[in-house]
Amino acid sequence: MTVPAIQIQRLTKHRGLKVLLSELDLSVFEGDCMGLVGVNGAGKTTLIKCLLDLEAVTSGEISIFDRKHSQTTARERLAYLPENFRPPGYLNGWEYLRYMGQLHGNGVNPDRIKPTLKILDLETSELDKLTVSLSKGTAQKLGLAGCLMSGKKLLIMDEPMGGLDPSARIYLQDHLLELKRQGCTCFFTTHLLADVEKICDSIAILHQGKIRFVGSPADCCRYFKAIDLEQAYLRCVGGRLAETGDRGTPADGANGEYIEN
Repeated sequence: MTVPAIQIQRLTKHRGLKVLLSELDLSVFEGDCMGLVGVNGAGKTTLIKCLLDLEAVTSGEISIFDRKHSQTTARERLAYLPENFRPPGYLNGWEYLRYMGQLHGNGVNPDRIKPTLKILDLETSELDKLTVSLSKGTAQKLGLAGCLMSGKKLLIMDEPMGGLDPSARIYLQDHLLELKRQGCTCFFTTHLLADVEKICDSIAILHQGKIRFVGSPADCCRYFKAIDLEQAYLRCVGGRLAETGDRGTPADGANGEYIEN
């Protein structure tokens, strides 16, 4: 059986008396793309920080490519883009990309820079500027460039589409699909369900610190008898459309899993 790229078992995270994550189980298999969705405050960023050992877990087990997540070697094969990314302001774009290349242990291949910038609709001239002067969207593109040029087999990204203009978002979607065809694994958070429908093999819905559904976007729609993923999501988390769906009874042919409280 294939070893998951990410395996989370019974993950619980407390902050003081508050329970941020509760008994989470989640697997992301190599070569798959999973979108993690949820309302603000659902625990998406906390889950990623626990996964990367940036925050200590209260209990549970996390492994990355079959290695305990707290081991440095577990993170050798991944690249990470944090939420609301801003690069160090004292670097220009070229310096930032060289720095990220050194961190990822592969340097910066000049032949890969221009194709990557084209994917992100990022002008080469923007790399001459100090990053502190860049707009939010341009800074996001620069962070994505460093992540995509890493050559890593696992990309973990927190709201990677945030701040992108429509053309850059479309180009990035297409590139992530190509990386998936090449065997790259992608795990990212998003509020944009259209991105999940287009590029993801599976969706995980996180609500009030618990995983409420895991399965393909199509199965999510079938399970909640919804016409699209937005309606299915609302029925899952108890939004205004929830009363029109039967959350406890999956539709015929639905293979996803709904997790009760």
